Amino acid sequence: MTELAGVFSAVATPFRPEDASLDVGGLRDLVERTITGGIHGLVPNGSTGEFPSLSGDERREVAEVVIDQAAGRVPVIPHVAAMTTKEAVSLAQHAEAAGAAAVMAVAPYYEPLTIEEIKKYFLTIAGSVSVPVVVYNLPVATGVNLTAEHVVDLARRAGNITHVKDTTGDLSQAARLIHDHGDEIKTLVGWDTLFFASLLEGAAGSIVGAANFIAPELVAIYDAVRAGQISSAKKDWDRIFPIMQFLVGGGYVPAVRAALDITGHSAGPAREPIGPLESERYAELEALLKPHSA
Repeated sequence: MTELAGVFSAVATPFRPEDASLDVGGLRDLVERTITGGIHGLVPNGSTGEFPSLSGDERREVAEVVIDQAAGRVPVIPHVAAMTTKEAVSLAQHAEAAGAAAVMAVAPYYEPLTIEEIKKYFLTIAGSVSVPVVVYNLPVATGVNLTAEHVVDLARRAGNITHVKDTTGDLSQAARLIHDHGDEIKTLVGWDTLFFASLLEGAAGSIVGAANFIAPELVAIYDAVRAGQISSAKKDWDRIFPIMQFLVGGGYVPAVRAALDITGHSAGPAREPIGPLESERYAELEALLKPHSA
């Protein structure tokens, strides 16, 4: 089984400027550049990848393209969540057949569900594939926080539920998973400003959109922490923290797209109704990224 640890990029989905159609060439370029930057893994079709705006066929194509371009160099974990269990299972099975190292799923986020209904959804997905499953906890979008107890119960009931992506923004919750349940499930933190702190706590790694444009910096921090070079890692973290703070300050998807544009690697516009980053915020981000631009 492929180790799922390190810095994973929450891959943006490039669209063509003229009609916002999928830009396959741009996606391949983004994947290649991110791998060259030292990234440890790729997570397409997630929140940063704007999965709600993609059709099922587009999500399958994105997964296939990313897996093909990665060519086994790094693990690819397509996000396969859907509003119905049937569609999530279909996407998960497609991802496995395409060569995914694992799959990830967030809980359904429109119709209010009970915890038991949510657990059944995850267990059914896990039972439909043989690859590892990452439970994506994103309460700001789903309206439900999967506690450490909920997540560990899932891991105990399905042997291939091996990781959780914790995007609660609550370091104490992530720390509970890491310290109290690290022998049962591994934690990947998905909140950009908690990247450094979560590594110090012992997280297996992180899945962040910032890796689309500052992968080498993030990987250097991860490597330094793992090598016990905390002072060096902290200095590097201090340099990029303002960028991470900017991303979580609102309009995450437009900010990632603006950052790609500023660093010379435009991924096109987001799909409406998501609009571009406001001009004042764009200028602020441009100043933050100046040392990192091409």
